[in-house]
Amino acid sequence: MESHVQRLVDQTWEKFSKYDLSQRLLIAISGIPGSGKTTLAASVARGLNKKHHESMHRQFPNRPTGPNPSQPDIAFVVPLDGYHLTRKQLAEMPNAEEAIFRRGAAFTFDAQSYLKFVMQVARPLTAETRTLYAPSFDHAVKDPVANDIAIPPTARIVVFEGLYTALDAPGWREAHALMDETWFVDADIETATQRVAKRNFAAGITKTFEESLARTKASDMRNARDVLDHRLPVQEMVPSIEDESWRSEEVLKLEDELDAQDSQEDYENKIRQERMMRIDSIAALAADGVGM
Repeated sequence: MESHVQRLVDQTWEKFSKYDLSQRLLIAISGIPGSGKTTLAASVARGLNKKHHESMHRQFPNRPTGPNPSQPDIAFVVPLDGYHLTRKQLAEMPNAEEAIFRRGAAFTFDAQSYLKFVMQVARPLTAETRTLYAPSFDHAVKDPVANDIAIPPTARIVVFEGLYTALDAPGWREAHALMDETWFVDADIETATQRVAKRNFAAGITKTFEESLARTKASDMRNARDVLDHRLPVQEMVPSIEDESWRSEEVLKLEDELDAQDSQEDYENKIRQERMMRIDSIAALAADGVGM
């Protein structure tokens, strides 16, 4: 996958180098649940920022090669997670029970707020351009956090990642039209199903792995079919990558041990001991130094 990331970084940097100072380059990354969208977005943003700092250092050798107040990052990531409807909003919907169970489906997102933000980011940069703020998602409280992701005037490349960035539906469709490029992370349903089921079980969403697998098939993979059946045109089909960012080293070690033991009961008991909430997209990006 590394070669694919590097190719995307290189070609994006080449395209960006032709933009003038009033332009931002907007990229959308879509894919089904468990395909690795967040990992790809973080990797590409990190690579683009690295290229930017190296380029500035070549022009001004006395400048450091990393971000600093006089030379901030230029590539930032905005996940769609922050555009989930709140639990309160879902509970007030006519089909509240279904909406709560299906949370993550397109109708449980605020597509119009997402579109409004994309329109703001897409405006030409001027001396009056102010910092924009997107919402994030707090997995501990299971609700969005307003104005949590800063996109400063120095942000020249903005990567939007999430299930519905290429969905042919109101709001999503208009936002897609504002992107300079849209990429789709290509993953097969079965592999993605296993990834999401393991992720949700490790996060404590279900009591057993079997329950997690059934829930994943009934909800997440239903969303996957929606994404696949109503996908708008994309410029890049990217082979899926392993998204291990949600698992700790301890959990990975346990899984290796349990694979050798081939015991589902031990798998569940030991994983439960090491259970951790999935690192939310923003915290993961911050830890990696991506646009923060």
